[in-house]
Formats: sequence, C-alpha cells, structure tokens
Amino acid sequence: MLAYASTDMAGNLLYTTVTTFILYYYTDVFGLSVAAAGTILLAARILDAFDAPVWGFIIDHTHTRWGQSRPYFLWIAFPFAIFFILMFWSPSLSSTGKFWWAMITYLLFGISYTGVGTPISSILPNLSNDSDQRIKLNSTRMIGGNIGFFITATFTLSFVAFFGGGSAVTGWRTTALVLAVIGFALLMFAFLDTREINTQSQKSLPIIDSIRAAKSNWPWFILVLGFIFYWLGNASRTSVLVYYTQYNLGAKGFASVLNALVMFQMVGMLLIPFLVKKFAKTQVLIAGLLLAALGQIAIAFTGHSFIALAVAWSIASIGTGISVSMPFAMLSDTVDYGEWKNGIRASGFLTAIGSSFAIKMGSGLGGWAPSMILNHAGYKAGIAQNAASLSAIKFCFSYLPAIFFIGGALIMIAYLKFERKETTIRETLIDRRGQIKES
Repeated sequence: MLAYASTDMAGNLLYTTVTTFILYYYTDVFGLSVAAAGTILLAARILDAFDAPVWGFIIDHTHTRWGQSRPYFLWIAFPFAIFFILMFWSPSLSSTGKFWWAMITYLLFGISYTGVGTPISSILPNLSNDSDQRIKLNSTRMIGGNIGFFITATFTLSFVAFFGGGSAVTGWRTTALVLAVIGFALLMFAFLDTREINTQSQKSLPIIDSIRAAKSNWPWFILVLGFIFYWLGNASRTSVLVYYTQYNLGAKGFASVLNALVMFQMVGMLLIPFLVKKFAKTQVLIAGLLLAALGQIAIAFTGHSFIALAVAWSIASIGTGISVSMPFAMLSDTVDYGEWKNGIRASGFLTAIGSSFAIKMGSGLGGWAPSMILNHAGYKAGIAQNAASLSAIKFCFSYLPAIFFIGGALIMIAYLKFERKETTIRETLIDRRGQIKES
C-alpha cells in the first residue's frame, strides 16, 4: 500500500507543479504572452492526450517477469524527471525560441507523465480482485498523491524564493531539480515493492482486441466523460489561483495558504470507504462534484475576507477529494465490465483513456479556457489589472470550475444503472477464471 501510494505522490510532486504554476510561470517568469501560453497548453495537451491509448496498447502488449504495468515505474521515471527539469530551465532565447522550447518540453513532459500515470491506474485491477481492497488501495494512493500535492502546491513559491536569492529563473530551475530527484526516488520505491496478480491475463493483447474491449462498454464511456469534466473544473480553479491572490487580493503569498488547504481533500478521501458502504459509488461521486461546485460558487461571495475564502476553498477541496478519487477506483470496475461484456481484459487501454487521457484533455482545456478569457479581458502580466481583467480572473476562479463540476455530476447520473450489475459481473468473472485454470 505504501509503495502504491508513492506512485501518485511522485506524480503529483511534479504534475501538480505544472498544472498549478505553469501558466503563471510562462507569463510572469519565462516571458510569454498569456495568449501564447494558452496556445501551448491547449495544443500540447490535445496532442499529448492522444498518446494515452498508445501507452495503453503498449502496456497491454507488455509481458515481463515484473508484470504488465509495474516495469514502467522503472523505465519511465528518468525521462519523466528530466523533462520536468527542462520545462523550468528558462534558457535565454528569442520570443519564438521560447515559444518552441516551452511547447516541446511541455509536450515531452506530458508524454512521459502518461508513461508513468497510465501504469499507476492500469496496475490497480491487477493488485487485487476484491472491490473493497481496490477502494482501500486507491484511497491510500490518493492520500499519497495529496501529500505530494501538498508539498509542491504549498511550498513551491517558498522554495523558489529560497533557492532563487532574488532570481526567479534560478529559483524555479533549482526547485524543479529538487522535486525531480524526489519524484524519481519515489518511483523506484514503487517499482521495488509492488506485485501484480491476474497474471493469466497478462499476455500480449492485439491492438484490435484492446479497442474491442471498449465496445459497448457504456459505463466506461460515461466515467471517462465525467472525469474529463472534473479535470476541466480542477484545472481552471488551480491555474488561476496565483492570479487571483496576486491581483484581486493583493496578497500573492496567500496562494500558498490556499494550496495548503487543499489537504482538506484528504477528508473527502478518508470518508470514501465509509460512504461507499452506505451509498452507491456513483452517488458518492456525484455528491463530491456538487460539493466542489458549492464551494467554488461560495468563493464568489467571499470578497476580500481571507477567512471566508479559506473556508469556501476548503469546502470545495473536500468535494474534489471525493471527486478525484472515485473515478480511479471505478475504472477497475469498468475493466471488469469490459471483460464480462466482450471477453477481453484490456487494463492498459481502458485505464489509459480513463485516467491519463481524461486528465490531460480536461486539464489542458481547463488551463486553456481561463487563458483565453483573461486574454480577451486584456490581462497584462506584472501590472495592475483593469476592472475587466479582475472580473475575468474572479469568474475563472469561482464560477467556471463550478460549471464544469456540475456538468460532471449530471453526466454521472447515467452511470447508476450499470453499478447495480457489478456483483453479478464479478461473480461471473470469478467462475470464468476458475474454468480457465481447470482447463
């Protein structure tokens, strides 16, 4: 459980730094315009999102003595760390050179993140066949991820100031190096201390079979779409956080306080094992999304009260803690559904689309949308903003995420009827696997 938790801790140490600060870093440190930065976020994320099925195919074709998903913690950890460092290296280039440096390093980092993130999700169905154990494993993983998020989101700006000695470029460069080394070490621990079961299913799977595993898998389609909407909301709220505290509140450092309060996500995560005993998993996910939306809407009415803002942000964070955790556990159920429906267990492909594709498409569009709104409102980096820009920042920080969260909740209503079949599906699969072993 600790090794599995370390996977998401490593991922969040690096990926959260990117999703939380990259738009601000590009505009206020690296010197790109907000329109150019938004274009990079959108273009690279869309291109990068489509490498998720490729990684899924690769994992479904993997058959080693270490398992199917586990070896990628070893193989991809180094490029994941290197490309992260290069993103924040800030070389002295022309405006065009900076644009392409940012585009290429951002894209390569995203590809390597998929190479790490896909096996984190695809390994779960093969760590246990028990639904309750999967939820516990996933909750532990999410707690590990939250610790990684807490460290980077809370202390990154302080690290930058400490290491920079007055130079933002040096500060970001050194901070990236330190976080990358820690992330690499955590992935090595994950590789050394995780084990896979269901080895009879871990044979090379033809690409056409991986695609067939999604055929008629309606719960999978619904869950992927709902998860995209979650990441749209999460990315839009985190990418504008620093702008809101700096320009609307005049207290840039308060961003670190709010990022620390995201640890309230752990409250939601710790509640999940208890909630799913009383309510359907889909109902728990919908409740989480609506709670996140409620907190975001409340932010719009906090004015300049730091306490009220902290309370509203914390409420939203409890909701996002539930909302980000449940789909990962439920993806394992859709893998089971695909095997039951189509006779194919494509853990890699289904979880790659369901996790990495959803994260990248949602966070890419969720980061791009605010950048376009801010650009349209006339945002200019590093100066006092006009009324239109301040209003746009507030909208992107409060109402826009709420709209996305509510959209995700409405989508997930359609999943309820499929959840009722899970017990029967699981019993049927156990019988099938037993027959395969006997034959």
